[in-house]
Amino acid sequence: MYGFTALADSEWARRIELASEPDPDGSTGPRLWLLLRELGYMIEPVRRLYRSLFKPFRMAKAQNPRMVMVLPGFGTNPIKMRYFARRLEDAGHTVKRWGCGYNWGFSEDLFSQLENRLLDLHQRAGAPVVLVGWSLGGLYARELAKRQPDAVAKVISMGSPFSGNLRANNVWRIYQAVAGHRIADVKIAAQLSRKPPVETVALWSPRDGAISPRSAAGYPGERDRAVALRCSHMGFSYSPEAIRAVAREIDWADED
Repeated sequence: MYGFTALADSEWARRIELASEPDPDGSTGPRLWLLLRELGYMIEPVRRLYRSLFKPFRMAKAQNPRMVMVLPGFGTNPIKMRYFARRLEDAGHTVKRWGCGYNWGFSEDLFSQLENRLLDLHQRAGAPVVLVGWSLGGLYARELAKRQPDAVAKVISMGSPFSGNLRANNVWRIYQAVAGHRIADVKIAAQLSRKPPVETVALWSPRDGAISPRSAAGYPGERDRAVALRCSHMGFSYSPEAIRAVAREIDWADED
């Protein structure tokens, strides 16, 4: 028992050290007031109730129904994106979870599971799948499309930091503490900005309190298009603006 406790204490100390280390590049994330505004997600249930009573959120029917796999952000699971997924289903799309529970960071084992999941959905749909990834989920989506381009119709990232310095955000210390490794040590880090060989659209917001807008928008050559929204970082997973933007992008997915 003593040995187990000592090991646990050592691991906690290591993770605290990872969260406390200085940024050698001096990168900065969005301003503090934008980060504080992210707490607005806590009253989203009230807003949703108001909309349901006075301003119902209705989705236009899809012109091009697709199978869609939704990849959650860091520290979240598919339940967090259930409202988002159901609205896309209202439009006529077939929406599937990523099948990996909580998103706790990068690992090759997780990538293997995701590849198998993607290939299975591709086979079941009989057509390439649209990947929609929020935050860290968008990085997974981009990398999956690089590994299995024939199985992917389009990648849509939402507030995903695929461009520039990996520390140009307000969450990298939390990531290091939870994932247990430095964000710079992620094996695929050098590939993140390389555009997948499929249509790739980056949704970003100047009101994002977690991720630098430039990191989420990227530069020409790193994505096909960048689309600016006005939601918060958390809002990518529930705001009508973000859901409608994703629905439009799915409809515009290239035909096979």
